[in-house]
Amino acid sequence: MYHSAILTILSLLSVPCGVYSGQILVYPVDGSHWINMKVIIMELHSKGHNITVIRSSDSMYVKEESPYYSSITVGVGVYNDEYFTSFVSLLLQFRQHKRSSWDELMFAVESMKMLSEIHEKICNMTAMIFENETLMKSLQEAKFDMVLADPAMGGGVLLAHKLGLPLVFNVRWTILGDGHFAIAPSPLSYVPVPGAELTDKMTFIQRVTNVLIYFYTYYQQENYFGQHYKVFCQKYFGPDVDYFSLFQNADIWLMRNDFTFEFPRPTMPNVVYMGGFQCKPSNPLPDDLEKFVQSSGKHGVIIMSLGSIFGELLGDITNEIAAAFAQLPQKVIWRHTGPRPSTLGNNTLLVDWMPQNDLLGHPKTKVFVAHGGTNGIQEAIYHGVPILGLPLAFDQPDNLSRMREKGTAKVLDISGLDRSVFLEALKEVLYNPSYRENMQKLSRLHHDQPIKPLDHAIFWIEYVIRNGGAPHLRTQSFRMSWITYHSLDVMLTLLGVVLINGWLTFLVLRYLCFTVIFKKKFKRE
Repeated sequence: MYHSAILTILSLLSVPCGVYSGQILVYPVDGSHWINMKVIIMELHSKGHNITVIRSSDSMYVKEESPYYSSITVGVGVYNDEYFTSFVSLLLQFRQHKRSSWDELMFAVESMKMLSEIHEKICNMTAMIFENETLMKSLQEAKFDMVLADPAMGGGVLLAHKLGLPLVFNVRWTILGDGHFAIAPSPLSYVPVPGAELTDKMTFIQRVTNVLIYFYTYYQQENYFGQHYKVFCQKYFGPDVDYFSLFQNADIWLMRNDFTFEFPRPTMPNVVYMGGFQCKPSNPLPDDLEKFVQSSGKHGVIIMSLGSIFGELLGDITNEIAAAFAQLPQKVIWRHTGPRPSTLGNNTLLVDWMPQNDLLGHPKTKVFVAHGGTNGIQEAIYHGVPILGLPLAFDQPDNLSRMREKGTAKVLDISGLDRSVFLEALKEVLYNPSYRENMQKLSRLHHDQPIKPLDHAIFWIEYVIRNGGAPHLRTQSFRMSWITYHSLDVMLTLLGVVLINGWLTFLVLRYLCFTVIFKKKFKRE
């Protein structure tokens, strides 16, 4: 009896637990996008999946060696560090002073040209992969289960189609803007176009503005970005393959936001919301940093970080900000990589790097001075810390406008910023309790869900692996023409039927009238 029980237990232990170790190919986007992609990769690795990452030889953040993934390095330059440095410097110089509408337009055009070059390099990098027979053979023999990609750049879409693999997006932005606009119904009457800085409650003039910005943005992105992918598809897949159909055909869209941040809008069955998935409870601070934070006493701490590529502002703005900080009783921790400001006060600590999540989760943190990147805003929501926003580029003004609308942020224009304006804005966020109350309400809403966002994302990735894709969740809308999608052919047909019936009725009535009149006339004669 004893031996049989032991044998039974051993037999049960020898049965596989049912967890499938998937083979996942990742085609990421560098920079801040890699920061959140890496969170997913690390979690997938902890679940026993094998990860392979495609990277360029000049990648800034995606390291060749990692305990979480193996890498394939393609010998082509895409993310040149000097290129980004010059772009950031040009951007800051432009933002420092107020410009005319024409200057704004010309700068937008130049920015589009610079970003267009990156998309062209992505296509060149993907072409090198396709034309390397040894590499393509190894990718095919690896028997990957799926491709995980960030569609802000289009290489992952092209590679997934070439290999015939299911495709999952880690997405907020695509080459055509916000991911929702590519896949879900987006009525412009109440869905604001990214960049318009509008809400879901628009006046007539705002709705006109929203429509005009939509068409202008679509024209820009179609001509500056989309053209590279069209040429690529014609060369490698033939004239019958359209890039945008490949891209819209992705199995699952893991959306890096949720409706604590986004305005309510239509969505789709294969859109999975994982806003704040990279956020986590705070860890204890290093001893020296904790000592500095505790020295703030009852006044608390302000933290300032402008993201991964804006570590240094122009000198005069930096001095104005430092002078404003120096007039406050709070202690300040500022991620700053440039020269030490001449007006820096004794209450301000400059650091090259800060544990941002851990500082936001610290009970003494009162305000987060931020540029408005998605990652930072999600962490502020997670920990319930109000924001003083200094938007600089990309999606940052739009992100912060949403926070301002929800009463959780004060937003400043960096052009012409001086110490008095910055100080007054800081005091408003510090001492007006509505900012913190509104942000903590958002935080409670964010946390009040049955499953953590990261666990939700991992479930759907594994779902695609288990089922070989998720075609049953994909809508057919993008396979329809614009006329068919809006049922214009149906409406025109029905209108034609009504008009024909009306015409026939008119002819019959006219015939009857003439017949009656003719008979009466004939009888009188």
